[in-house]
Amino acid sequence: MFCYNCGCALSEKDFCTGCGADVALYKRIMYTANRFYNDGLEKAHVRDLSGAVLSLRQCLKLNKNHIDARNLLGLVYFERGEVVAALREWVISKNIRNEKNIADDYIDLLQNNPGRLDTYKQTIRKYNMALMYCQQDSLDLAVIQLKKVLSMNPKFVQARQLLALLYINGGEWEKAKKELERTLRIDANNTITLRYLKETDEMMPSDEERVKKKKEAIVYRSGNETVIQPVGKKEAAGLQTVINIVIGVALGVSIAWFLVLPARIQQIKSESNNQYKEVSERLDAKTVQVDELTAQISALTEEKTSLSDSLSAAQGANAAVEANTRLIEAALMYMDETSDALEIADMLELIDADYLENEAAESFKTLYDTIKEGIGEVVASESYTVGYDAFRTEDYATAIENLSRAFDYDPSNGEALYNLGNAYNKNGDTQKALEIYEQVVELFPNTEKARKSATYIKEINGE
Repeated sequence: MFCYNCGCALSEKDFCTGCGADVALYKRIMYTANRFYNDGLEKAHVRDLSGAVLSLRQCLKLNKNHIDARNLLGLVYFERGEVVAALREWVISKNIRNEKNIADDYIDLLQNNPGRLDTYKQTIRKYNMALMYCQQDSLDLAVIQLKKVLSMNPKFVQARQLLALLYINGGEWEKAKKELERTLRIDANNTITLRYLKETDEMMPSDEERVKKKKEAIVYRSGNETVIQPVGKKEAAGLQTVINIVIGVALGVSIAWFLVLPARIQQIKSESNNQYKEVSERLDAKTVQVDELTAQISALTEEKTSLSDSLSAAQGANAAVEANTRLIEAALMYMDETSDALEIADMLELIDADYLENEAAESFKTLYDTIKEGIGEVVASESYTVGYDAFRTEDYATAIENLSRAFDYDPSNGEALYNLGNAYNKNGDTQKALEIYEQVVELFPNTEKARKSATYIKEINGE
């Protein structure tokens, strides 16, 4: 510890041996700041990120030049998905101490990966858009935006909390609880998350209530309908009713057998004979009508064939109009420098592949290829970043979708193809993983990716 007045190293005395300044209170403040830093460090170790933020902020209030506390606060913000806040703390730290500061490594880690940095910018933009949708009461659109945010930055605590709140507002308690539990795995003692989770648990039925409801009802099927019949004190009365019904049915059947049934059988035989005569008389007339109807069916069949051909032509024209419309929209977005490359890619992917391959004009294909090539580098980079992050968090469906897109837009990206094979393998689709690994060996021979892919091929084939 150094004197605030002359910079001399302080001893155990309550005054500076260099300039004589009273440093008793200064020492107490510095010791208190260090205690808050240690407390924040311990809380960060057990993932109490909210508590760590409070302790580290208190430390910086007492000692704004505490480099370790400021760098740790940036790491805690980054772990909670608040990238801008993290960068702010690291930049301040670097301005305080320009040399031998680990904040340089943290800043370089983001700045040297433009794709990752742009992804974080997109998450902030989409999160702000979700907040705007909430203010406009467009909650469904807000949910869609927040899902996109979390697919790009799964550790964004505020986005998960807002998504859970929207689920709570819609009465989707199970989904809300799942999001809140994921949030607690990131920040174990967040007060807002715990409050939302408490409200959710109070609204959801307990296990005892579910078991009790099942015991209090008998469920059976009647035809295509499910019938839930409560049981309780009336079981004995219900059993007596069933017995009485059985006795009544037995008596009715007996009476019908001995008194009514013989006369009814004779009547039915007489009616059947009369109907047989009438049918025989009408049969000849029906034969003539059948011939006429056959001719009509042939004519209708020909008319149907003609209409089907016309419908197919109309559908083809509609497909062409739809494809051209989407290509024009993609071109307009491409010319707008503020447009998102991923949104342009989404629009291109809506164009029917069969139409593009077999029916589209050369000018259509040329414009399509030009737009795709223009956004290819950005889309490939962002998709690879999202896909690789999803693979690391074991969200294999998202990883497969984005890594496939990354390789589609940049066929030279061997890492995207190799990690795509790993995603299929981890997701249990070994057949598709085998195809991807074989493609890696073929397209990128004599590389580490090819050697690893060959090893995985042997494992899958049981060699």
